[in-house]
Amino acid sequence: MLGGGPAGAAAALCLARAGISVTLIEREAAPQEKVCGEFLGSNAARRLRHLGLDLAALGAVSIEGARLASGARRAALDLPFEAWGLPRARLDEALLAAAATAGANVMRGCAARRAERVAEGWRLHLSDGMVLAGPALVLANGKHELRGQARAQRGQHVGLKLPLRLSGPLAEVLLLPLRGGYAGLQPSVGGQANLCVALRKADKALSTPEGLLRTVAAGSDLAAMLLAGAIPVRKKPLAIAGLPYGFLHRDAAHVDGTLFRVGDQFAVIPSLAGEGMDMALASGIAAAGAIVAGEHAGRFHARMRRAWQRPMRWAGLVARLLDQTPGGAVRAAEMLPLAARFVAGRMRLGHGA
Repeated sequence: MLGGGPAGAAAALCLARAGISVTLIEREAAPQEKVCGEFLGSNAARRLRHLGLDLAALGAVSIEGARLASGARRAALDLPFEAWGLPRARLDEALLAAAATAGANVMRGCAARRAERVAEGWRLHLSDGMVLAGPALVLANGKHELRGQARAQRGQHVGLKLPLRLSGPLAEVLLLPLRGGYAGLQPSVGGQANLCVALRKADKALSTPEGLLRTVAAGSDLAAMLLAGAIPVRKKPLAIAGLPYGFLHRDAAHVDGTLFRVGDQFAVIPSLAGEGMDMALASGIAAAGAIVAGEHAGRFHARMRRAWQRPMRWAGLVARLLDQTPGGAVRAAEMLPLAARFVAGRMRLGHGA
């Protein structure tokens, strides 16, 4: 198991509970925040309960609604589902602890250099020279790539994250189009807010908290009002490049039946959908079930692809609309709130995924 984020930890936890010997490799030795919107919908909460975690006990903050804004326009809508905000460091630690308690061998502070297919399964070569062997390999290494097993698509998008202290309370998630992309702002734990930005390409002007806040605030009157007096919690925004938004894995003609891709290694949904966390959890749980059942990885991926095509398609449509006509998108949500709720629902995986 390569990667200790939600997808990898969920898979390791389920495999350990099923009595399967599993080793999880996590490159970070200590809790780390990651570039992530931290949005958890009702399906993600249900899956976490299935794994034995409780959002309230972890300190998750309830999100009461959503607002969209561009220029002077703004639209408010009720979410068609419950939602919460929770920092990745806190969620990842809880999942890794649960996996270890269930019996998974969690190895932290280890980086994988490469994986090789051998007659009896897989060998994973670590940066310290150690070599691990097993009958199956689960790639849950998120937005990073493993040499020889990189995703087929490489993107140009850049993701930024900056935790803030706002001058006033925030109880909703905001979608804020801006020059070259869009931003999401939502409440987080301890009275903080999480600002995440997706850009079509890198922009040096946004590499500082001041530049990032200035650019987001320029996109709408609402953003300018909410970000006035905001205090960055970090000296620099977290950043990651090469995001392949819209990527959905398709197996080669002769796919190996023991190599399973989950989370962002299988699909990268535009972050505005707020569905990335649920996709990670759903795929990790499903991959564990497939391994326990002896299912071929190709059939597992095909089943996942069918379940994920609809939300990926709808999220891509909304992303293009926001990019081409942000004011029109906000106006449509303002004039047709029921249609906006319908679209928000279509970007969800659903209970059966």
